[in-house]
Amino acid sequence: MFLLGCLDQLLFGASPTVYGVLFLPVCLLTALWVRGGDVLSAPVVLPIAFAVGLLPVAEGGGGMPGRLMGLVTGLATQAGWLYLGTLLAGLVVLVRRVRWIRGRRRRHGG
Repeated sequence: MFLLGCLDQLLFGASPTVYGVLFLPVCLLTALWVRGGDVLSAPVVLPIAFAVGLLPVAEGGGGMPGRLMGLVTGLATQAGWLYLGTLLAGLVVLVRRVRWIRGRRRRHGG
């Protein structure tokens, strides 16, 4: 997400909307690619990745305090993208987890 944030800053002038739209496929791909045993960690990691990737996109001046304030403002104004992406990943993860448990029960005769 940090690289996508940098790419957004370079190509689109740090557009928060573009960053949010790019976050959605990352959420889905993360939920699909994570190992079966670690599938429940995907929705936990995504908000952290969103915040890290928002660093290059967030507006802020005046050194570290300004950048931090821009990050907090960005998280507040872009919360919809964060919630939507995490929700999508959570749904995919739940479906994968249910299938994984059912598959284990079939293999072990349960």
